[in-house]
Amino acid sequence: MIDARIGKRIKQCREQLGLTQEQFAEKTGLTVNYISTVERGASFPRCEKLITIINALETSADAIFCDVVDRSVGYRESLLSKRLEELSPDEQKKILEILEVMIRQLEVENRSSIHNS
Repeated sequence: MIDARIGKRIKQCREQLGLTQEQFAEKTGLTVNYISTVERGASFPRCEKLITIINALETSADAIFCDVVDRSVGYRESLLSKRLEELSPDEQKKILEILEVMIRQLEVENRSSIHNS
């Protein structure tokens, strides 16, 4: 369900700011109950409230919708790249080696499916 994924992302962003639901409700002018229902995916905010929430999270709409919008690969790539930069050189090397193996495997699978068609 889309609402649940967006609610989960809103909660993650709020927690990254170190805010409780009460603090976030105060910051947005919304009720704690409303914040809770949005984060659980039980309701979806209308445009004006959604903008208020995103601005209060000090993030972009891409950060909130990256799990549900098909064209958000660039944002996710950027986010992962940032996280990769925070790792040690040895950890970066390990992650990149894993990605290379996965990409090679996909290439093999794609070639195989083309030949079997």
